[in-house]
Amino acid sequence: MARSLVELLTTHASTHPERTAYRHLVTGDCDGEIQELTYHRLALRAHAVAAWLQERGLAGSRAMLLYPPGLDFVCAYLGCLAAGVIAVPGVPPQGRAQNHRALTRMKRLMADADAKVVLGDRGVLAALDGMAEHLPELGRIARVATEDIPDELAAGWREPELTPDTVAFLQYTSGSTSAPRGVAVTHGNLLDNEAVITERMGHTPEATAAHDHELFVSWLPVYHDMGLIGPVLNTFYLGATATLFSPLHFLQRPARWLTAVSRYRPHTSGGPNFAYELALKHADPELLDGLDLSSWRVAFNGAEPVRAATLRRFADTFGAAGFRRESLYPCYGLAEATLMVTGATVGTAPTLLAAGDGAPNAGEADAAAVGCGRPGPGVTMVIVHPESGQELPEGETGEIWVGGAGVAKGYWRNALATRQTFRAELAGREGRFLRTGDLGFQRDGELFVTGRLKDLIVIDGRNHYPQDLELTAELTHPALRPGCTAAFSVDAGTDGERPVIVAEVAPDDAGESQKITDVIRGAVGEAHGVSLRDVVLVRPGTIPKTSSGKIQRRATRAAYLEGTLAVVTEPAV
Repeated sequence: MARSLVELLTTHASTHPERTAYRHLVTGDCDGEIQELTYHRLALRAHAVAAWLQERGLAGSRAMLLYPPGLDFVCAYLGCLAAGVIAVPGVPPQGRAQNHRALTRMKRLMADADAKVVLGDRGVLAALDGMAEHLPELGRIARVATEDIPDELAAGWREPELTPDTVAFLQYTSGSTSAPRGVAVTHGNLLDNEAVITERMGHTPEATAAHDHELFVSWLPVYHDMGLIGPVLNTFYLGATATLFSPLHFLQRPARWLTAVSRYRPHTSGGPNFAYELALKHADPELLDGLDLSSWRVAFNGAEPVRAATLRRFADTFGAAGFRRESLYPCYGLAEATLMVTGATVGTAPTLLAAGDGAPNAGEADAAAVGCGRPGPGVTMVIVHPESGQELPEGETGEIWVGGAGVAKGYWRNALATRQTFRAELAGREGRFLRTGDLGFQRDGELFVTGRLKDLIVIDGRNHYPQDLELTAELTHPALRPGCTAAFSVDAGTDGERPVIVAEVAPDDAGESQKITDVIRGAVGEAHGVSLRDVVLVRPGTIPKTSSGKIQRRATRAAYLEGTLAVVTEPAV
């Protein structure tokens, strides 16, 4: 058993040096340019980066990783771990077109992590130089394009002294309900969560061998926990192969995802619910005729609410291409637990609960709750009343608390937030727990996530989950973009709190705006028994989202109150 991922660099390089660790589809297409990295080459490049960092005495300090999609990020990330340097994955700058929000986030991360060096490629460093006036922090931070670090430096690498409690990297949370915070993930956290992912997703030696070691296909951003801890690091942990490509290439042509799954036939691939919706939107007969999805065993769905209707439609539509309903794999996790907490049972269709089965607030349009599986080995999960702190019986909704070796050390240099979030205690239970801020209930040991504690909409004493209102609104008209609707409440004076719906539509549908508004009001009123204070239709890309695609409801609410939303108006006659 490896004591850290660093040990596995040497192990994999010696046992299967010529096996492909990662391939990168440069254009997003299987028939386009492809770059590959063997385990021998991966170890060489990671050790070279590590030696460069060690030569400069940077062990224990923070390195900001700013890379475009590609294989250089993986070498740099593992190089940081191998040097005892704390990696800080970030979103690379987009040159002079870098928007204000992204620039502000980058500055905040640099300052909060107290980064001493920036690792990137030549293009990223040139873009940073062009933004020097907006990033005065760069004046005190060393920068290196890692492709300029020679292979020969690898010979000078020295194995660092690491313990399970040594911080490996800072995963800055996506900030769906608050400002991003740096989660301090240790080497022990990483090993434990990789074991959880391996067990829950059925990544056995037999399964990987049956897939010729093709484990993942992924377009997920590697600077985010789902894309990094899952496809990148679980592949490395098991010495398997992953096919990676850019999130932008997926968004431009969602069919590329399923085409890559069909071509490379991995065991596992997935993403947030919106990705499945996008795939469905572009599922024309020509695409279906060219796909073979029969080898896809785990189609994971997480990071945002999992929709029962999406699961059903995906299985029905892509069944024609060999996809099996039993491959649908809802799961639940968060950066504060490194990544995975619960996962479905491989080879078993998801559990869908309607109101008659004990799920709250079910509507006719969709099952109310989708089972996200059971905790992985060594993971403790309990449902707790968020105010009294009392453990709740099965079937009752409360806050999800998590314990185990995969729960991160805390928030970087934020003792108060760490104490509030990571140090919860529960009568009758040993150890401390992570308060996730997520709401859910258990049935037969399986977790059903129902919403976010801070996003709850309380109208006339009744709780409404915003995602329920959002789903109802989205289903009313084809012009509404899936996964691009935000529901929140505002103070309506003597009427108390009242909900608002903000939904993205294409400008071409502006002529339908009044009709769309009316059908949303009617559908939400009928399904949920609430009267909307306002319905606002906005241009695509207006609603802020986190790096993993979660709707930032509080930020949308703030923009609504400030009057800064890009509203779509009906043209004058």
